[in-house]
Amino acid sequence: MITLVDNHQSLSDEIRLSSGINFNACLHCKTCANGCPFLAGMDYAPNGIIRLIQLGMEEQALKSSTIWVCVGCNTCSSGCPMAIDIPAVMDALRHKAIEMGVEIAEPDILNFHTQVLNTVKKYGRTHKLEIMMRYKLKKLDLFSDMGVGLKMLKKRKLDLTPSKIQDKKAIEKIFRH
Repeated sequence: MITLVDNHQSLSDEIRLSSGINFNACLHCKTCANGCPFLAGMDYAPNGIIRLIQLGMEEQALKSSTIWVCVGCNTCSSGCPMAIDIPAVMDALRHKAIEMGVEIAEPDILNFHTQVLNTVKKYGRTHKLEIMMRYKLKKLDLFSDMGVGLKMLKKRKLDLTPSKIQDKKAIEKIFRH
């Protein structure tokens, strides 16, 4: 059963302040959903999450798998007629969910996000092959996606060696804050 939360203004205001985004400008045109490459893995479309916040449905928004499945690729934002930075809203919701101790709808996804950040910290950018290898090793599930990995290698979508940025100090500065 979906319930409205009495303090919906506080969640809405908090997410707006922490993300710096006025998501109330959303027209619910669903352009974000039409462009999202991960929509099939989400329980709500990106604009649906915004609507939950607008309606004060805090619990549903914070327990949603959508906030964890979103990878921040900005496909949604680039097509948004109101230029809403939806990944920033999703990020603010993830932080709020962790802060409140909400059970993560996609528990393995936190490990995945950690692996992504680790490669950014190490190289200054992502190294997909290392991310997936570390993630799969931690799950003890090494071979279930082997076919996909080989196809990606064949199409040159996975680099065997990581590319690194020159200014390592800039990355260190980002991770200090």
